[in-house]
Amino acid sequence: MTTPTRTLWRGRILALAGILFVALNVRTAVAAISPIIGVIENDIPISSLGLGVLGMLPPIAFAIAGLGAPALARSRGLDVSLFIAAAAMVVGSSVRALSDNYVLLVLGSFIALAGMGVGNVLLPPAVKKYFPDRLGTVTGGYVVLISLGAAIPALFAAPIAEAAGWRVSVAVWAALALTALIPWLLLSLRGSRSKRSISSDVTVVPSVSSISVWAVARSKTAWAITIAFGVSSMGFYSFFAWLPEILIESAKFTPVEAGATLSLFGLIGIPLGILSPILASRISNIGLVIAGGVFAGALGYLGLAIAPTTATWLWVALAGVGTILFPLCLVLINLRTRSHEGSAALSGFVQSVAYTLAAVGPFAVALVRELSGGWFWPLMFLLATSLLALISAVMLRRPSFVEDEIEIPVAVFDE
Repeated sequence: MTTPTRTLWRGRILALAGILFVALNVRTAVAAISPIIGVIENDIPISSLGLGVLGMLPPIAFAIAGLGAPALARSRGLDVSLFIAAAAMVVGSSVRALSDNYVLLVLGSFIALAGMGVGNVLLPPAVKKYFPDRLGTVTGGYVVLISLGAAIPALFAAPIAEAAGWRVSVAVWAALALTALIPWLLLSLRGSRSKRSISSDVTVVPSVSSISVWAVARSKTAWAITIAFGVSSMGFYSFFAWLPEILIESAKFTPVEAGATLSLFGLIGIPLGILSPILASRISNIGLVIAGGVFAGALGYLGLAIAPTTATWLWVALAGVGTILFPLCLVLINLRTRSHEGSAALSGFVQSVAYTLAAVGPFAVALVRELSGGWFWPLMFLLATSLLALISAVMLRRPSFVEDEIEIPVAVFDE
């Protein structure tokens, strides 16, 4: 009677640890800077344009990673690629902590974020490869940790910077990234030893039959997921770049209070990560969930624009509920594909296009802020763009598979 349990977990404990620890680290570099940017500016002068570049950097790095990660995984293997991603997180965060000028700060940020971007793209196919029988459970678990990884730096960055300096505050996340490095190092070494016997298992896309990232562009489902992911990411990264400033200027929050509120925005993703797989598997018309998220997010933006000092936490929480589109799209990447090859291609396509769109967000918010002289119109801009996800709500109302829409031969799934 114990055999099924052993079979279920044999060879997958390390993979589960690797998936969860990568998830815990793929947002830390995003949230670690904005709450303490004022402290950093005491050592490294940063212009308004420079702040805009830092705000745009996460989605830009993630978009580039979306294009490169499937090719990296195809050539190096899934396990090795995730090890490289974790190593980049450690190195990049370390460079940021040691930087003494703006160029090094940007360089370190880009390296860390590129590693996180590769992790973003390869987590769904990793789940599909190692846990095809537990897609919802493992996806929900890692989405919860992504949200936790975004919330923890936002909550602790300012207090740590006040107690020990901003460099220590940034270096903490390099140490945390080591937890993601170890499991994938061990899996990579194990894969190298057994490569000849299990070569078909250690590549994300088979060498004989593969699904390219851009082949997915022929799929309506892929575009629907991309629009929802892009709109959600635009709001998410705009908030992480500018919410502390919005709260300090409009709601008269202190930096610590603003960081705590930003942490609340990130923490909302924890219950959403748990709910998303359940909703995706039990509600046939997933467009209803998307529409609900759009409505909640729009209400949050509107509240912050009109009454920033009244029920501020409620408006931020509602904006956080709007980010349910993010975990929902991660679940749909696996639920709307038939193979981990398709999942890898769809993940790369969705994230490269969506993060390119999302990169516009922080810069556009800064530009509208500069032109308008306040935060009302930037928040209205975010509200207007969030409504674009209603297109996805309509397109995803019926179940469909990407491979079917791009007419991938059945043989691909029989390897």
